[in-house]
Amino acid sequence: MDEALLAEYRASTYLVCLDKVQWPAIVLDQSLPPPLQALVGEHPWAFITAWNPGSVRRPGAPNEAAQRRLLQELEGDAHTAAVLPAIGIGPTGWHEPSLFVVGPTFAAFDALGAAHGQNAYVRGRGCSRASVHVLLP
Repeated sequence: MDEALLAEYRASTYLVCLDKVQWPAIVLDQSLPPPLQALVGEHPWAFITAWNPGSVRRPGAPNEAAQRRLLQELEGDAHTAAVLPAIGIGPTGWHEPSLFVVGPTFAAFDALGAAHGQNAYVRGRGCSRASVHVLLP
């Protein structure tokens, strides 16, 4: 992944929907906000999407279908403890519906991200610092 795209990932806002009014933000290189720490415990977590594989915009219908498949795959993983709706908002105004997922291993998240053509995703374990994990060079 080139440096400009990586910089966009780093400058993006990552919001998780806990309920209608609570949307805590994941900030790279910082611990999760307390409400998310309470949900995560010591488990691995990921902020992941199936939208716009390879960071190439595509129409809504294929993105929505891919996101439904990703959600089904996550719900089928016995390690999944929680899945919450989320949204990533880029510095230039783009946005992608996403999922905040607790429980699966990093290897499982990597496999899902790669299977859905994602360049990278945000991840962490417990209250460790959030980081961008690059999948595709």
